Amino acid sequence: MAAPDENTLPREDEEVEEMEASDSDEDGMEEEGQGEEGAETKVFVPGVEQLQPGEELEMDRSAYRVYHECQTGAPCLSFDVLRDAEGEGRETFPLSMLLCSGTQADTALSNRLIVMRMHNLYGTEKENEEEESSDESDEDEDDVEKKPQMELAMMPHYGGINRVRVTQNGEQSLAAVWCEKGQVEIFDLRSQLEAVHSSTAMAAFIKQNKEATPMFSFSGHMTEGFAIDWSPKVPGRLVSGDCKKNIHVWEPREGGTSWQIDQRPFSSHTKSVEDLQWSPNEATVFASCSVDQSIRIWDIRAPPKSMLSANEAHSSDVNVISWNRTEPFLLSGGDDGLLKVWDLRQFQSGHAVASFKQHSAPITSVEWNPVDSSVFAAAGADDVISQWDLSVESSDVGEQADSLKKLPPQLLFLHQGQTEVKELHWHPQIQGTLVSTALSGFNVFRTISV
Repeated sequence: MAAPDENTLPREDEEVEEMEASDSDEDGMEEEGQGEEGAETKVFVPGVEQLQPGEELEMDRSAYRVYHECQTGAPCLSFDVLRDAEGEGRETFPLSMLLCSGTQADTALSNRLIVMRMHNLYGTEKENEEEESSDESDEDEDDVEKKPQMELAMMPHYGGINRVRVTQNGEQSLAAVWCEKGQVEIFDLRSQLEAVHSSTAMAAFIKQNKEATPMFSFSGHMTEGFAIDWSPKVPGRLVSGDCKKNIHVWEPREGGTSWQIDQRPFSSHTKSVEDLQWSPNEATVFASCSVDQSIRIWDIRAPPKSMLSANEAHSSDVNVISWNRTEPFLLSGGDDGLLKVWDLRQFQSGHAVASFKQHSAPITSVEWNPVDSSVFAAAGADDVISQWDLSVESSDVGEQADSLKKLPPQLLFLHQGQTEVKELHWHPQIQGTLVSTALSGFNVFRTISV
């Protein structure tokens, strides 16, 4: 296990691998320098220690296998990862990835629905370092070749985008968008995906300056919301939940361009529905969490009342949930800063099988690792992203510094450096790699722990 003390914060003035993007089709990410040499350093453990006057936090790059930053102008509070044709379990550099996100700009007319392609992403350490030439010109040439790249295909979207979720439905790459104007919209991403893969297509895309037009939209919620999820078992099946406690299930019609939406909502919650997750194994079952402090399990074949519930799952709002892909576990995070693991075989007992209090502010995002069923990540309003491994026991940890003895043995890593982290996702095709979005922009990283 890699101890969390090997990670410290980047300073605001530290230069790291970074890319900044605007309305242009391509901008670079530049690898820059490290912190000052010779300064005395020590480990800082978030939540255990406090910075003293005159102390600064500096990132320890040796704690990362991959680390990149990027910005897209207005902040993106939600995003999702688009699967690509590059293969599964990738680890070989350079890496590439496709993301879909939506902005929350200051004015409704300034928002964008974005497809981004990041590529030529290298690790934090140079490969074959012992074979590198000491010649400066060779090093400069190597730096240019390893310069990360990003293309953005952005469509104007009226209204801020609360949440984005993507799916593949046959040949279609679809994005479901919850927007602040109280609608759930479905977009076909074909033209944006073509643009980020071809300079010719990008030029034509920019020239059109086409507004994002949904192929289908639903206004039946009558208010805005955040909860939405595509079924992993039935292509095109969707569930959406709003701030007035109602949940609607969408069934795709033949042809793949429209949906049949139930007229009678699932409505056992008494307050806003914050998150939804389809079961990865049962096509008709999904879970929900709410401001009413409960987590509920539903079956769409039954009447519109929840099948199972934990009514006091957290002591305050339950913000986010994640369903383990291979084990009968559900992960939840709440305003109380707690992370809880629920065994669905014992769900009716109302007692979580594990509970962790490492974050000092509300949990904003949680997700199980798609490959390792014991590993998960969480983000909090305390500007910390934590990585956990439930398979680690106290006896596995061995000798630790006094500051680490206060930490749960299951805690692998604490990542910092972003301001107001909103959402994170493991990349399903790139080994151990997390992507996170915050008001300060995106991070793409893989730690030495996973």
